[in-house]
Amino acid sequence: MKVLYYTFGVIFIDQFTKLYIKGIEIPFFNISFEGMHIGESINVIGDFFKITFIENPGMAFGFNPGSDFKFWISIFSLLASIGLLVYLFSVRKKSLSLRIAIALILGGAAGNLIDRMFYGIIFKYAPVFYGKVVDFFDFDFFNFSIFGRNYDRWPIFNIADAAVTVGILILVLFYKHHKEEDETKIVESAVVGDNINETSDQSVENDETENRIAESIKDDKTDKGKEISI
Repeated sequence: MKVLYYTFGVIFIDQFTKLYIKGIEIPFFNISFEGMHIGESINVIGDFFKITFIENPGMAFGFNPGSDFKFWISIFSLLASIGLLVYLFSVRKKSLSLRIAIALILGGAAGNLIDRMFYGIIFKYAPVFYGKVVDFFDFDFFNFSIFGRNYDRWPIFNIADAAVTVGILILVLFYKHHKEEDETKIVESAVVGDNINETSDQSVENDETENRIAESIKDDKTDKGKEISI
């Protein structure tokens, strides 16, 4: 499945940018990069677009349901990623837009799952499944409310969140196309089935005709034999 390149691409870019923002130290490879400090912000396009480093202990776009649900969120993310991979395999012969959408969603889910599963261990602040997700894209769009919270800026997010959002948008935009494709395949299957049944019926009719001809020839030969003997 070539669309998995999209999945691996999202995971690679997502993890590279997160480690670049957060910083990482690997003495064995003599790698040491400090990164940004939590809460540090860098203006990219004035106040409209910033790079702001935060760590999200909960779900996408900064929503935090509480530490009691942290483990279950990580487990759900793991199961969802496995389910998406299985589903992507099952639709491998369907439209490219559908496969790309699922591949992007899978890449985003896996990218944030890596943070939740391993960042606590890698950076030595939490056990497995209790890591925090690194977010850094900070946009100032408009004031809005979501999950009962008011925001004067868009919730800070990352590449993985963006990939999931783009994948969902593709599914929504191409929903009609995917539905029509499924309906077309159902009709084609029905037509093929009817053709097979017609062919089978015709074959049976041909066999019956051949049997009747053979019996008729046999009867003629028998009658001629009787006439000669008389």
